[in-house]
Formats: sequence, C-alpha cells, structure tokens
Amino acid sequence: MAIESSSEAMDSGMTKIVNSLKKIISKNESLTDEEKSVKLTNTLSHITTTTDITQAKECDLVIEAIAENLDLKLSFYSSLSQLVQPNAVFASNTSSLPITAMGDVSLRPSQFIGLHFFNPVQIMKLVEVVRTVHTSDNTYSRVMSFTKAIGKQPVTCPDTPGFIVNRLLVPYLAQAMLLVDKKIATVADIDISMKLGAGHPMGPLHLADYIGLDTCHSILTGWRKDFPDEPSFILPLSLSRLVSQGKYGRKTGSGFYEWEGEKRGDVAE
Repeated sequence: MAIESSSEAMDSGMTKIVNSLKKIISKNESLTDEEKSVKLTNTLSHITTTTDITQAKECDLVIEAIAENLDLKLSFYSSLSQLVQPNAVFASNTSSLPITAMGDVSLRPSQFIGLHFFNPVQIMKLVEVVRTVHTSDNTYSRVMSFTKAIGKQPVTCPDTPGFIVNRLLVPYLAQAMLLVDKKIATVADIDISMKLGAGHPMGPLHLADYIGLDTCHSILTGWRKDFPDEPSFILPLSLSRLVSQGKYGRKTGSGFYEWEGEKRGDVAE
C-alpha cells in the first residue's frame, strides 16, 4: 500500500513508479512486447494507493518516507501509533535524522527501527537497518527478513549521525564543495578526478546535485547543531549559496550543474 498526503503527490509518485518499471522491464530482451505489458500490469496490481492514512491500520510494517524534517516526522509518529494495529513495526527511511527520537514519540520504541533505502531504490541493493537501544530482537529480525525477501542487502548499525554511508559520504561531498569555495579546482575537474582517479561512477558534485543540495544542506546543518565539535561536519559556502537561491540540483533543474529532468547538463554558470 502506498499512502500520500494528496492526490497530486500520489499521481506524481505513481507516474515515477510506472516510468521506472517500464524502463526496467523494457531491458528484458527475453520477453515479448505482450509479456512485458503483462508483467507491468501484474506488478502494478500489487500496489494499492490511498490518501487516507487510516487505511494503514492493518499493516504489519509501515515505512515512512516523508520530508527530512525532524519536527514533521515527530508530529507524524506521535499520531500514527493510535491509527495502526499494535503489533505493527514502524520504520523510518530517514537518511540522517535520529531514529531514537522518533521511536520515543511513537509510543512503541521497541517496535521502531530505521530502514534507509538508497536512490534509485529500484536499482540500489543496499539498505541500512538502524537499531536503537530500544529496538527489540523480534523487530530487528522481522525487518531483516523483510529486507532480504525483497532482494535487498541489509547492513546493520546503531543510531549514529549519518549511519554508515552518509557518515562517510556527506563529509566527502562537503570537501569537494570546499575545493570549489577555495577555487582549488573547477566543478568539472573535481568530478572527472574522482571518476577517473578513484573509479567512482559519478563525481561528488554531480552526486550532490542528484541527491539534492537542500538535503545535503539540511543534513550538515543538523549535524553541526548537534555535534559542533566534530570537524568533519562543515557547511561549505557554495552549498549555502545555491540553496539560498533555490537551486537544489536535479529536482529544481539547476545546482552545480544544469539539469533537464534526470539528464545532467553542463556546469551551471
């Protein structure tokens, strides 16, 4: 079941799902056009959509993926427990916010866990499973089984800033932005260097644009506030400037690069 806050958001989300499925299925050359159409229809038949959160009352697992705003998530979870059956597990898809804080307001901290998927979810196999000190063994076991059942590779970590991937990745992206701030290298040369020199599929500034510069900014701002003595949690001027201008990268069409939908263009002026 997919639940959204509005029909417009649901329509947008389902359009992305349909287009993504079509792209994946089209690459299967062993299927005829008719078989591809049937596969698409069958896959979509497993998705029920609604804008009524009370429809989740019988769900065994609720995975939340709302905006990366802690106050918003706390408000959501403070009311969710009253709506969903008592044995259900709650999982947040947050990439950086504290799982423990959300579990505390959910009124079921032992049944609360982090379940961080990576974009694009239909391609990336990794899922970070984030346990708090309150997460029960049963909750952890259920979520691990679910993650494996859908073909993902789970990794486990405690509730720590950035978990595993973002704790390594976001400071790396920030260091690339600092090179821009200090005019040590151009945007293009930084990305080319990490692609050809380190074997990365895309450079750090390309990746930051893809993730969303607003997301990067929000993560770093939160970390700096909560951990002011951690030297790796820095906020580059180039990032703050672009975000203040409403240039978030791929999602707005401009960031360190110009974008047309999912297609990255030239370095932005």
